[in-house]
Amino acid sequence: MAAPVRHLLGVVLAAAAATEPVDTAKAAEPPKVVVSILPLHGLAAAVMEGVGRPHLLVPPGSSPHTFQLKPSEARKLNDADIVVWVGEALETFLEKPLRTLPKRATVVEVARLPGVETLAPREGGVWGEHEHDHGRGHKHGGQADHHAEIDGHLWLDPLNGQAIVRALGEILAQRDPANAERYRANVASEVARIGELHAELGHRLQPVASRPFVVFHDAYQYFERRYRLAAAGSITVSPERQPSAKRLAALRRTIRDRGAVCVFAEPQFKAPVVASVVEGTGARTGVLDPVGAPPIEPGPEAYRTLLDRLARDLVGCLAGPTG
Repeated sequence: MAAPVRHLLGVVLAAAAATEPVDTAKAAEPPKVVVSILPLHGLAAAVMEGVGRPHLLVPPGSSPHTFQLKPSEARKLNDADIVVWVGEALETFLEKPLRTLPKRATVVEVARLPGVETLAPREGGVWGEHEHDHGRGHKHGGQADHHAEIDGHLWLDPLNGQAIVRALGEILAQRDPANAERYRANVASEVARIGELHAELGHRLQPVASRPFVVFHDAYQYFERRYRLAAAGSITVSPERQPSAKRLAALRRTIRDRGAVCVFAEPQFKAPVVASVVEGTGARTGVLDPVGAPPIEPGPEAYRTLLDRLARDLVGCLAGPTG
């Protein structure tokens, strides 16, 4: 696997906000926050609880890999005070719109927040048995190649979730000083809840950590590494790309050779190829949700619910009898 990469500290609060005259009526309102995807929305909603509610761009059940921005959503984006997204490694549909935002808007690229650990994308559809034993990734704050590729699914590490919450709390507190105390109290509460969930997931996943499995697309590296899971490969690197016959044949061999217990589809994509991959291998099929589909609802519980369901679905498939 390619070595993890290091990024520059990337949160720069809009300097214009500190120098422009303050509109008293507007200052009484919480910032208008627009967030790209459900997991980040859940974290932002937890920080803003009791003050305001962020707006979600990509609805539950949709994928940021294939989402297209509607005119109504573009208007919401243009009216935002703060925009939160992972970065160009994930939400490519936001790259151009973000370049034309008013100067008053603060754009928060989560992949560059302090304390967020990023990993390089994996190559190929079959991974070695040592993949989950590699060293940790690098936290941000040092000098790095600004354009280096990363795996954008970084929210699936709960320690990254905690780092995102802390950073968003400070950004909101600086943008909205009247509510700074509430934001910081919410941060302390959410960081503690994520920490409790992290410990619980470690206990739940430990009994199945050595059982190999195959995922639909390579979205779970952060979760796998944090809990030392034995992922054996992915059907496709990116869900918009159809896997080749050669790749599918290699995966079938891997399932047999490694004794992979489960092959997982995703609710955001129709994937009949999953059934063909497991045919004749003895592996079971399941569903994993990396980004949030119904019945998960937007709100302050969404992030923790997503991780909890991901662990539940992994254990549910992997814990069954083998052979």
